[in-house]
Amino acid sequence: MSNFSKENELSHLFRSEYTKMTAVLCRHFGLVNLEIAEDIVSDAFLKAAEYWGVNGIPDNPAAWLYTVAKNKAKDFIKRDTLFQSKRNTIKELSESFIASDSLIERQYIADSVLAMMFAVCDSHNSPESQICLALQILSGFSVEELAQAFLTKTETIKKRLYRARNNLRKIKFRINELNEQEIKARSETVLKVLYLLYNEGYYSKSNSQIIRKDLCAEAIRLALLLLENQITNTAQANALMALMCYQSSRLDARMNEHGEPLRFDEQDRERWDSSLIERGHYYMLEACHGNEMSSYHLEASIAYWHTTLHKEKWKNILDLYDQLLQLAPTPPRTLNRFFAYGKVYGHEKAIEELEKTGLTQHEGWHELLGYLYASINKDRAIEHYQKAINKKQSPAAKEQLMKEIIRLRAKLPILRAPK
Repeated sequence: MSNFSKENELSHLFRSEYTKMTAVLCRHFGLVNLEIAEDIVSDAFLKAAEYWGVNGIPDNPAAWLYTVAKNKAKDFIKRDTLFQSKRNTIKELSESFIASDSLIERQYIADSVLAMMFAVCDSHNSPESQICLALQILSGFSVEELAQAFLTKTETIKKRLYRARNNLRKIKFRINELNEQEIKARSETVLKVLYLLYNEGYYSKSNSQIIRKDLCAEAIRLALLLLENQITNTAQANALMALMCYQSSRLDARMNEHGEPLRFDEQDRERWDSSLIERGHYYMLEACHGNEMSSYHLEASIAYWHTTLHKEKWKNILDLYDQLLQLAPTPPRTLNRFFAYGKVYGHEKAIEELEKTGLTQHEGWHELLGYLYASINKDRAIEHYQKAINKKQSPAAKEQLMKEIIRLRAKLPILRAPK
């Protein structure tokens, strides 16, 4: 296997197994510092990079990584005075864990990740800090990715993460069994974590790839764990799952055969996954038991209408965005609303209304104006796309906008409006 293939395999395993391995270690050893568990797991991956480069990838690379991590944890317990001073119950629990083979059982790992998710969302931290820490620990989000998700500065995120980790150290953080009241109290934050995780996969604003299917799949996997639990199988959780299914149904259609992103208008409906749309219908019906109406319900409804051919499709989407902005307004949702507004009332009217919003500093502002002007004034469209490129951090997003400019320039120029 080539070095390129080995790097790809290790990168995939890092994304899929790092979180699970960290969660298992934290749950069993009650590590006061999360960094200890993370260091042990990171060492296991470093050893894999060295060993696999010489000896090749083993038949079961995930099991190999878990075995190495288990052995490193065992060595840590033996030599570190922190664990020698713990109570006998901790020592017995650790010895029992080391002697067992449960470390590589899939269901056990899944339970550990779910337990880790709820544990990190501890009320000693603010909701924003809980979400930041969970996304970093559970999904490996970088500071830049977190800043994009929270629409804030990287320095703010760094301070938030530092305070959150420090607070957990002060309370001697452990992954313990939570009672029903604690689980219910933390469920909303956990759902937000999964929502942001999926969004980063669906449209990455800071990565070299715009679409990251691995993140989308991980968010869905974790959401399914919530739905399997009677306490966390709520209307909001089902609505979020419906949203993910509807959006995921179009993932393959969002890229052409050359791996280039396609706008909604350019997508081939034949490539949409009808089975995922049907699953979305199922979870949407489950979400509608009762009178609850959350932002997840509204976004799932918007995603549903995107999958239809109904003549009133865009009018319904616009109405839903109006409701969503009343419930939970954000700049990205406002810009998305104007995309639908342009479908209903035309691009010229959408431009006129959009320019009244004052969202000129948001990175999506110029991109949307570029799209709206493309059929009206190509020169203005190119101007806005060029400004949008300067706002983007993702190399893939910049490349996408450059291709839009090239495509516009390749067409016949339109007459300029008289001054």
